[in-house]
Amino acid sequence: MRKIAFGPIANNKSRILILGTMPSEESLRKQERYGHKSNQFWKIVFILFDKPLPDNYDEKIKLLTDNDIAIWDVLHSCEGSGSLDSNIKNEKPNDFKKFFKQYPQIKHIFFTSKKAEEFYKKYVGFDKERIYTTLPSPSSANARMRLNEKIEKWKILKEASTQI
Repeated sequence: MRKIAFGPIANNKSRILILGTMPSEESLRKQERYGHKSNQFWKIVFILFDKPLPDNYDEKIKLLTDNDIAIWDVLHSCEGSGSLDSNIKNEKPNDFKKFFKQYPQIKHIFFTSKKAEEFYKKYVGFDKERIYTTLPSPSSANARMRLNEKIEKWKILKEASTQI
């Protein structure tokens, strides 16, 4: 069965783009990005911005947009069982040419995994107009790194949000 990702969350103030690979099956079921309860994405972001983690999804998105951060996925659709990036096959990328035409002010891209970076490199490619950074995956599948270690590595996101 083909999985279809969410559209981007971005506005004309967005300067940073966080890119995942593809939403997990649980995220697609809940219709919320990083919706699996064991994924640490939201916990990391709210700790970085020194805010309490809300239960409300709209409030989570508001923290990103209030800090000029857009969010999307590299892939538009794919096949594969489960939610691991390693199970992705027959993938189709999102239309980044159109996206960057609509949001040319985005200058820093953060990948939430090495696989997201690999797919982006394969289908889109890097340019000299933007800065690219790969962060450790917030997924619970990335068990080799503890939460506090991930937070340390993700601090660059907070720094970029204050510089741009």
